[in-house]
Amino acid sequence: MTEKQLSIFPPRTVQDLVEDIEKITKEIQDLYCLDAIPWIIGVSWGKDSSTVLQIIWNAIAGLPAEKRTKIIHVITTDTQVENPIVSAWVRKSLEQLKVAAKEKDIPIEPNLLKPEVKDTFWVNLIGKGYPAPRNQFRWCTSRLKINPANEFIRKMVRANGETILVLGTRKAESTKRATTMEKHQVGRVRDRLSPNASLPNSLIYTPIEDWSNNDVWIYLNQWENPWGQSNKELFNMYRGATADNECPLVVDTSTPSCGDSRFGCWVCTMVSKDKSMEAMIQNDEEKEWMQPLLDIRNELDVEDDRDRRDFRRIWGEVQLFERNVDGKIEVDNIPGPYTKEWREHWLKRVLSAQTEIRKKSPKQVDEITLINSLELNEIRRIWLEEKHEFDDSLPRIYKEVTGESFDYDDTYYGTVNSLLGSDEWEVLEKVCNGDPMHLELMAKLLGTERQFYTMARRKGIYDALKKCFESSSRSEKEAMDNAHYKRDLKKAAQEGDVATVKEVISNPNYKNNSKKTVAKNELSNSKQLTWASLKLSVDNNIDSDE
Repeated sequence: MTEKQLSIFPPRTVQDLVEDIEKITKEIQDLYCLDAIPWIIGVSWGKDSSTVLQIIWNAIAGLPAEKRTKIIHVITTDTQVENPIVSAWVRKSLEQLKVAAKEKDIPIEPNLLKPEVKDTFWVNLIGKGYPAPRNQFRWCTSRLKINPANEFIRKMVRANGETILVLGTRKAESTKRATTMEKHQVGRVRDRLSPNASLPNSLIYTPIEDWSNNDVWIYLNQWENPWGQSNKELFNMYRGATADNECPLVVDTSTPSCGDSRFGCWVCTMVSKDKSMEAMIQNDEEKEWMQPLLDIRNELDVEDDRDRRDFRRIWGEVQLFERNVDGKIEVDNIPGPYTKEWREHWLKRVLSAQTEIRKKSPKQVDEITLINSLELNEIRRIWLEEKHEFDDSLPRIYKEVTGESFDYDDTYYGTVNSLLGSDEWEVLEKVCNGDPMHLELMAKLLGTERQFYTMARRKGIYDALKKCFESSSRSEKEAMDNAHYKRDLKKAAQEGDVATVKEVISNPNYKNNSKKTVAKNELSNSKQLTWASLKLSVDNNIDSDE
């Protein structure tokens, strides 16, 4: 904790903490009994959310039975790529909570949420080819964490009109968190109850927002857990997840922020290292079976992965950007999705790790699933239908790595019954003589034709075939040259630089470009060409192809 944070949250005695807990307990009871608005507690089963859940349980347990009329929904999001130790802890905790709540007549209902199959980590990375997440392209958090929770909250709002979302966020977690919470305090309904900026008709209640890290651990270690969970086991798990055996400041997998020492997704590349998993493996011989996971995560996390990715964006277009390299402005392309070779590589790596771990891991996680059958079927569909890779390599890879046949679901999509397969793919590779763009174009054309094959009216087939040519008919060099041409021409037009426009148009590097022909015709056909008409012509012709 920084000096500034320490000054805001000075150490307090146990007696001070006891008094604060009594105050919060009364506040919770009053708020709970005030109306029929349902409560949702967001729980990651880290220290902060566990503290909030325990305080609320004890507060509700202190009410007469006739006043416990409102169900409190506890939601936990399983990203399906959580640290396996944490994932096992979460599932055990949920089951304990469910059983104890029923036995002790506490109106708490646990819910384990998951992202939709189309949004899972492996479907996006292996299926679509999304690169490992980075600050510039952080595609994982919303899909894996935020969307499932928000959808649950929206359903509750639709059914009840409004909700109160209870979170374990604390100002002492970070300066940024404190600033954000203070900003939301402006529209507060009452103490610790703020509007939810992203979800209408939803209020956020933060009962321990002013607690320090020490307050949280003192509470968990001194107040017995009411549903049978071991808070000391949680404490030891935190200690085992740090290289120096000290408790980290930020460990909350329910929030989108990532710290340098945290529990969370074992594939996370938003941090420089997965210190928690490294420390677990280092501190406990029984956790050495997790090494294959750490190896995959480290292989995903490379500084420059251009050699693994397409030179075009995922929609098939070259996109350029400017960057400063040693004081010199360079224009480069933004790399796109992983290539077919690398998508297949990641599939092999994950299946290999899953097979190896199931042989070596302890009993409580010996049936670990890193990638499930629904994800595999969706990846196969994407490769066949969207990427037109009719060699259908997924079942073959699955058999090679696991030694088992892939149990695919033919009702999941209609592309399995194809006239084309791996043999035809090999023939096509030979015909294209090692030209990757030629192979891609032919595969897309054949795949598009096959998709329209069973239709009574093949409306739209010409447009679909045209898109294949637009994205795949040029070599990499030709596509890059075309992108630079469009950029230079548009930039000059926007700046009113007629001389540069003429120079770009007359550049021999673009002699076969259709836009050059259009712009030249505009120049020759206009007896008295104004700058406005030239700019309009250039913009229209460029925009029409973007």
